[in-house]
Amino acid sequence: MSSMTISQLAPFYGLRQAVKAVDMQIVSQEITAIIGPSGCGKSTVLRCLNRMHETILGASATGTVSLNGEDIYAPKVDATLIRQRVGMVFQQPVAFRTRNIYENVAAGLRIQGMSHKVELDQAVEEALQSAVLWDEVKDVLSKPGTALSGGQQQRLAIARALAIKPDVLLLDEPCSALDPIATANIEELLVQLKSKLTIVIVTHSMQQAARISDQTAVFMVDTTSGNPIGELVEKSSTLDVFTNPRDPRTESYISGRVG
Repeated sequence: MSSMTISQLAPFYGLRQAVKAVDMQIVSQEITAIIGPSGCGKSTVLRCLNRMHETILGASATGTVSLNGEDIYAPKVDATLIRQRVGMVFQQPVAFRTRNIYENVAAGLRIQGMSHKVELDQAVEEALQSAVLWDEVKDVLSKPGTALSGGQQQRLAIARALAIKPDVLLLDEPCSALDPIATANIEELLVQLKSKLTIVIVTHSMQQAARISDQTAVFMVDTTSGNPIGELVEKSSTLDVFTNPRDPRTESYISGRVG
């Protein structure tokens, strides 16, 4: 299984450093939650883990992110291949409007060169099974993905990410637009999936982090220099972070006194 080691990772937007250099270990087959107030760099750091950050005009990053010992920022590493190995699910459920449910899942497989119908059928079904969506859509695969509910669309996006068999799955506030029942379904799914791959989730919900994650990283905004900058202040087991935080800023945040 896959682990990641983040060493002195510093993301930039143009000349502005967005987050102080981050050192952090992402443990294999566990869920790592990233929490903190708005503007602390949670999503920025997450996007650095599969090189999505650099797709933003003027954005860059220094430092290293190692996936199973390989630096994904090394000069000859193909960023497209990294994004296949480290999948991503975004805040808003993304169902391709011009494609039916089947093709929403098959999209990445076709990009990888899979074209044989039997192989595609099997891979699409397997991905939908993994996303606990197959039983709900198996008879309506030709319907538009946008015809599904918000929670189903988010599981469809997860199925699309799982179809290409990533080593790591990144999720950026995947439940923020969902109702409590859909959120519970996604959380249950993620807990099931961690036996197969490594998961990192950015969440605005401390309750969600406490419910499903094994490790929690807390980011805050440092304003002491006059220029706000994100900072990793603590990373430990979720139980320790919520019951015995080492940094007073963590305690203030989880108790609701700041943020």
